[in-house]
Amino acid sequence: MALTAHSTIGDWMNDPTGGPLIRSLFEKTGADPSLLTPVLGLPLQQLVAMSQGAMPQSVVDDLVRAANGGEIPADDESAGWTEKPTTGRFAGKTVIVTGAASGIGKATASRIAREGGRVIASDIAAEKLDALKAELPDADIVTVPGDLTKQDAIDAVLAAAGDRIDALANVAGINDDFSPAGETTDAVWDRVIAINLTAPFKLMRAVLPLMEAAGRGAILNVSSEAGLRGNASGNAYTASKHGIIGVTKSAAFMYGPKGIRVNSVAPGGVATGIPMPPNMSEYGSGRLAPFQQAIPTVATAEHLAASITFLLSDDAVNITGAILASDGGWSVQ
Repeated sequence: MALTAHSTIGDWMNDPTGGPLIRSLFEKTGADPSLLTPVLGLPLQQLVAMSQGAMPQSVVDDLVRAANGGEIPADDESAGWTEKPTTGRFAGKTVIVTGAASGIGKATASRIAREGGRVIASDIAAEKLDALKAELPDADIVTVPGDLTKQDAIDAVLAAAGDRIDALANVAGINDDFSPAGETTDAVWDRVIAINLTAPFKLMRAVLPLMEAAGRGAILNVSSEAGLRGNASGNAYTASKHGIIGVTKSAAFMYGPKGIRVNSVAPGGVATGIPMPPNMSEYGSGRLAPFQQAIPTVATAEHLAASITFLLSDDAVNITGAILASDGGWSVQ
C-alpha cells in the first residue's frame, strides 16, 4: 500500500522506506523522533497543524514524493477515519461558533457550514477568520472578529446572527501555565477564567432569550479532561473547565423544560497547534508530565468536531446535561 499524507505516522515510521525519511527529517531539525510516540495514530498531514507553522505543506508533499518515486499517489481513505459530513444536517439553522479561526473551533465551523448551516464565526484572529471564509466560498459564513471578554464583541455576534439562533458552540479557550494554586498569579487566573468561563457564560446568557422564545435550541460548551480530573493541567485551566461543566449542568436543568439542550464535550489530547504560554511553571510541568504522558491517543480537531456537531444536531434530540468525554479513553484510565 502506497504511503500518502493520509497514512498514519505509525505506518510511516514502520515502513522500510517511510521510516528512514521521517527519521532523517527529524535529524535535520535536531528533534527527537520519539516525540511522535503520542501521535502515531494520526495522519502524516497532521504534522502541518501540530508544527504551528514551522512545517509547511511542501515538507509533507516532499516526503510523500520521496516515498513514491517522485509521485503523489491518491489517498487511500480506507486507511483510517475520514470525516464524512452529513448533507443538510444543519440546513436552515444559524449556529454561532467561537474560536472559529483555528483548531477545534475552525473544524466545527467548517463542518457545520458544509452540512448546510449558517455559521456566525467568531474569533479574535480576524485574518484567520477571513481564511476560513475563503476556504469555503460557497458556504454561508458570517465572520465576526472580536474579543469575547468584551461586551461589545458579544453584542456584535448577536447582531450578526439576527433574530434566530438555533445553536451555540462555545469552543474558544486558552491554556494556562500549569501552575499549582500556590503559584498562580492574578494575571493568569483572571485571563484564563475570563476567556474560558466568563465569556462562554455571557454568550449563553445572550442567546438564551431567543432560544426560549423559539422553544428550541442547542448549546455546546467545550470543557476538557481537566474538567474531569485534577492532573491534566494547571490550577486556573482546571478551575475554568470544571466551571464550564457546572454551567452546562445548571443550564441543562433550568432550560430543559423550555426545549433547550445544553451539553459539553471534554477533549483529551488534541493536535490543534495551540501555543503554550510563556514562563511555564517548573513544578507544575514536572508534576503533570507523567500523567500527560499516559494519554492513550491524540485526536485531530476534526475528531472533536464530529463529537460537537453530533450534540448540536437533532440527532442528539434526547441528550441534555451530558458531559461527553471525547478523549480516546483517557477518562477510563
